[in-house]
Amino acid sequence: MKNQMLFGHKIDQYFDDMLADLGALVSIPSVCDTSSRQKPFGQPCREALDYILNLAGRLGLTTANVNYYAGEASYGTGNSYIDILTHVDVVPAGDGWNTDPYEMVKKGSFLYGRGTADDKGAAIASLYALKALKDAHVTGNYCLRTVFGCGEEIGSNDLDVYYRKRGYPVMGFTPDCSYGICGSEKGILCADFSVPHSRCSVVKSFHAGLAVNAVPDRAHAEIFCSNIQYDKLKAAIQGNSGFSIRKEGNIAFLNAVGKAAHGAEPELGENAASKLIHLLYEVFTRDELGLLLTFAAEKIGVEYDGSSLGIRMADKESGPLTLNAGIVAVQDGTELISADIRYPVTASKEMIINQLRQNATAYQVTVTEIKHMAPLHIPAESFMISAMSDAYRAVTGENCNIYSTGGGTYARHARNTVAAFGPVFPDEPPSNAHGPNEHIELGHYLKHSRICLEAMYRLFTAPVSVQ
Repeated sequence: MKNQMLFGHKIDQYFDDMLADLGALVSIPSVCDTSSRQKPFGQPCREALDYILNLAGRLGLTTANVNYYAGEASYGTGNSYIDILTHVDVVPAGDGWNTDPYEMVKKGSFLYGRGTADDKGAAIASLYALKALKDAHVTGNYCLRTVFGCGEEIGSNDLDVYYRKRGYPVMGFTPDCSYGICGSEKGILCADFSVPHSRCSVVKSFHAGLAVNAVPDRAHAEIFCSNIQYDKLKAAIQGNSGFSIRKEGNIAFLNAVGKAAHGAEPELGENAASKLIHLLYEVFTRDELGLLLTFAAEKIGVEYDGSSLGIRMADKESGPLTLNAGIVAVQDGTELISADIRYPVTASKEMIINQLRQNATAYQVTVTEIKHMAPLHIPAESFMISAMSDAYRAVTGENCNIYSTGGGTYARHARNTVAAFGPVFPDEPPSNAHGPNEHIELGHYLKHSRICLEAMYRLFTAPVSVQ
């Protein structure tokens, strides 16, 4: 029975209706706008949630709207919830489209439109899976909810507000990532290192990075220097690619070029800020460079694993700690480095913060915790992971990989009860989810819809004792 599709094929009868309703949902430009009078995320997000909840009502499902932060459609009874988490907000369309981004267009076996892949297609699939269970009068042991968030793309508290009002689940998944199953998500700690700018520093200004969760690929510095120091700088960049330098009066203008990457995988990039700081450290004394950039050169360096800070670590569940100096700024009397740290699921945030502060104190650098997201870990041997793996194998005939990520998904909001599961397949070409010409392929979409329904069926009908 494990390897046989028990119920997932029943989604096929609804597929034409799913595509029609997906087209209607795509036509709503539901980009979050927190400045709008229509709180919390603007009128288009309200319209998208209204559309999918009204559709759920027409399909005979029970619905709830939590002040337009999120909504739900549900089937079943009781206070033990199984949640399928999707979202109806999208990123801005941007330029470069070959079609109207808010009109779903079919070309061959592909459907183009903003939100088709992320995440309106998955939202419609989960809703119709709920209808399929209801139409077949499947009796479950839980209340099964499809939850539609409205602020995922801006990292909002939409689900936190929802869960405070509606209660947390005991199991579930979010089809807003990739197949197989993401059972572990590293902790995310964002911290600032700062000092007042010293008048003795040769650094007039330094700028790198726009977001803490991205590896900066450009860095620029203006440095007070003598002709001798300028010659040393020119000599230091000889043979090192990615630097340029010029001098006007007593100021040298330096630029460094690196390679951009996501902050969750900084080792895939080259940090231009760290590269430029290392160059300056080779030429200037500690007093000339100043406290913060000296700290950065000696304790962060060009590493991505926190070794010099004493926080290098790893576990088998989620892999190694990563550190990214995403923003470096020296201006207006302040020196600042904003760092993004992704740490293993078995590690302690408090230990990491204490270690950072212990290292920073020697440089008179202040460490401030800016943001923290606790890690997520659901054991691979749990019933939920096993049931989802079996559903994937039953539909695809292939084993389901259990993996970890340094990124953050919707699952984090559910207190270690939900895992990311689909909808993107390992062999699937990029869908341009955040770029122009976003699309889904019909065959993959149908296969995902079958897996979604199969997994929902297996979880919904599971004994309560498996929790």
